[in-house]
Amino acid sequence: MVIPAYNEGQRLPPTLEKIQRYLAGRPHEIVVVDDGSRDDTVARAKAAGVTVLSNEGNRGKGYSVRRGMLQARGDRRLMTDADLSTPIEEIDRLLTKMDEGYDVVIASRALPGSNVEVRQPWYRENSGRLFNFCVRILALPGLSDTQCGFKLFRAEAAEKAFAPARLDGFSFDVEALFIARRRGFRIAEVPVTWRNDEATRVDTFKGAVAFVDLARIRWNDWRGAYDGPATGAGGSAL
Repeated sequence: MVIPAYNEGQRLPPTLEKIQRYLAGRPHEIVVVDDGSRDDTVARAKAAGVTVLSNEGNRGKGYSVRRGMLQARGDRRLMTDADLSTPIEEIDRLLTKMDEGYDVVIASRALPGSNVEVRQPWYRENSGRLFNFCVRILALPGLSDTQCGFKLFRAEAAEKAFAPARLDGFSFDVEALFIARRRGFRIAEVPVTWRNDEATRVDTFKGAVAFVDLARIRWNDWRGAYDGPATGAGGSAL
């Protein structure tokens, strides 16, 4: 499990406790990627006994997830947010779907059967719908919700999707899914329970840049940026 974290000293400990309690008895690895936090995120993650990777400064969520997914050792690698808006229990739905032969399984709030218990403010919800519409038109036709931060990759799919990826910001997961599909990996969506966390930090500027990132993905693809291997995000564990 890969968890990007920036100033998550308060939210991270209960999240790690829930994950460790739910996965107790199953082989698992939890990787927290600290993105230059100025609080006690690193100390609290270490106290929980998980693997901690520390970026040199604030590099972005995309960089952090990419680094974690490339350095994780599991045959199946899940990315999730520190707020655990998608409860950890939902991992079993993704694992079951992957057992059907899919290489990437993503959580969706838009499919029939999904359960959005706490909604986002109307303006964020509507901007998210608009963004997902643009994603379907420009990058990933057929996927209804690419921005739910709960995604499971087989190891090979994770390595081949994230290694050549370049975006460090909000649209990094669209890019990874785009590359995965381009390389022939099968992607599926499953409905999940989801709860908005009021403390989630996505500002208007970052949301606007996300639309520009869609054009960057198409441009990178056109000029062959995703064709060859790349080093991705590197570094060593603390």
